[in-house]
Amino acid sequence: MNSFIKFINDFSLSNSIADILKNPTAIAALAGLLIILIVLLKVKKVKFTTRIITQIGLALALTAVLSLFKIYELPNGGSVTFGSMIPVLLIAFFYGPEIGLITGFLYGIISLILGPWIVHPVQVLFDYPLAFMALGLAGFFKNNKYLGAIVGIFGRFICHYISGVVFFASSAPKGQSPYLFSLIYNGSYLSIDALICLAILAILPLKQLYTIVNKSKY
Repeated sequence: MNSFIKFINDFSLSNSIADILKNPTAIAALAGLLIILIVLLKVKKVKFTTRIITQIGLALALTAVLSLFKIYELPNGGSVTFGSMIPVLLIAFFYGPEIGLITGFLYGIISLILGPWIVHPVQVLFDYPLAFMALGLAGFFKNNKYLGAIVGIFGRFICHYISGVVFFASSAPKGQSPYLFSLIYNGSYLSIDALICLAILAILPLKQLYTIVNKSKY
């Protein structure tokens, strides 16, 4: 009898897993939550000093201000700004990927509050916390600011791309693949935003800036 009950439970569990794997929204949700969980576990090991917390706060405030100055904005969300990703990238370069990831995550929450574009809870996860958290990947390449920025921004693009394929397929022109639509839509503004960030990074002396920032007393 016990063996039969165990078989029924295992069969029900396998069916539930099979149902989840057939649902792209469920897969996206599980993947997104797993990524956030891994990052949070990594961040728990980081020692946040008063200086670092202050600089994260300044970076978030500056990013929020820069994001308000938009060169143009697309109808379903997404815009080209005057380098609004730069402060998060700098935090990642200065203090490494863990602190960069959490800074990006926090800005994703702020961005959601300032200008929400919501069609589904999982879409919110990919278009806000996960997308901006990906900018922290730049911290893995702190010795190559251009490569770091490209990797971080590409990580953000991947999050928006997944969101576009899964949740904005209905916005695609008739007959156009949602994969191509999401590629064109998200690439159209992020590619320009990336070029602006790279141009700004080209004139920013990161080593001198880091020295100046860490000499400040607060």
